[in-house]
Amino acid sequence: MSNEASNEASNEVLDSVRALLPKIAERAGSTDENRRVPAETIQELIAAGFFRMLQPKRYGGAENEPVAFFAAVRDISGACGSTGWVASVLGVHPWHVGLFAEAAQDEVWRENPDALISSSYSPVGRLTPVEGGFELSGRWRFSSGCEHASWALLGALIVGAQGKPVDFITVLVPRSDYRIEDVWDVIGLRGTASNDIIVDRAFVPQHRTMRNYEQAQLRGPGQKVNTGPLYRMPFGTVFTSAITAPVIGAVAGCYRSYISAMRDRVRLSLGGGRFAEDQFAQVAVARAASEIDAAMLQMDRNVREIYECAVRGEQIPMELRLRARRDQVRGTERALEAIDILFKTAGGNSLGRGNPIERAWRDAHAGSVHVANDVERALAMYGKGAFGLKVEDNLV
Repeated sequence: MSNEASNEASNEVLDSVRALLPKIAERAGSTDENRRVPAETIQELIAAGFFRMLQPKRYGGAENEPVAFFAAVRDISGACGSTGWVASVLGVHPWHVGLFAEAAQDEVWRENPDALISSSYSPVGRLTPVEGGFELSGRWRFSSGCEHASWALLGALIVGAQGKPVDFITVLVPRSDYRIEDVWDVIGLRGTASNDIIVDRAFVPQHRTMRNYEQAQLRGPGQKVNTGPLYRMPFGTVFTSAITAPVIGAVAGCYRSYISAMRDRVRLSLGGGRFAEDQFAQVAVARAASEIDAAMLQMDRNVREIYECAVRGEQIPMELRLRARRDQVRGTERALEAIDILFKTAGGNSLGRGNPIERAWRDAHAGSVHVANDVERALAMYGKGAFGLKVEDNLV
């Protein structure tokens, strides 16, 4: 597909997604209260083609440029943070499955090209080698949107003969091999239903496993059949951006709501007068807007440059990979700075449960605690690389 045709396809999906935003916004309150994204919303996003944006063409996917995917995520998140988060993580997993062996991809999509995949990458599972593959057991937390998925990507350790871990693996497991326990009752991203997944001695064939080391080296068996540039990008860029994009989007949506709500507000304190005419309020708005813009622009720049390297068939420089991680975590940090400014300057108006400012503040802060948003660790890696020291990390 030419760049022009790819951009047209991306724009069609973006237009379809944007047509859904009023409904998603209307459901934001009930999504938060009910602790889950409605099945109706997921079906609408499927129909819009959103979940096929990063899916291999061989299974009816679009293989869109990732910048377009993250733009769609931000739009959805601006209407509802929880919906945007679930859409992002479920939407990025087709890209990851595209790196698995062809046999694994066939199992997921051959009969149902709209099959969705959730994840919990923390290596808490135990893999014991058996004939033809492994036996898997474990309990994973924080699998966002898992009730909408028919497969799960789970982190696990291969345990050697002496009971010590010998390798870090991601496994692909069908819904029939695990159960979901509803434990999600939190203060932010309440609607993500990020519940626990439990596996008890399930067989995982070799073709449904991938070594995290190989993944970090930008290698995967799926590249033999999915030859496009999308599948030559680092997991440490694509997945982590899928964690930051909803945070930025939720804050950007909150900013728009804030401007609309506060434009005509008349203060009853501090001498009264219109809020919009207060110089301190004007400065606060400028600061928040700048942080949001910087977060978006830096993330998009880095993702686009990495994708263009892959298009040209060039090796992606470690310097660029580290810069992408630096700006990804700073994007989250900038979004939090912006939402804190908005929350504070809205005064008592931001305290009422269920209003867009309060909900976005909770959602953004909740998203920031994800391991992909560990700011100090990611910045230290960038600094290490800047000094010419070797950086080894699966999230780069």
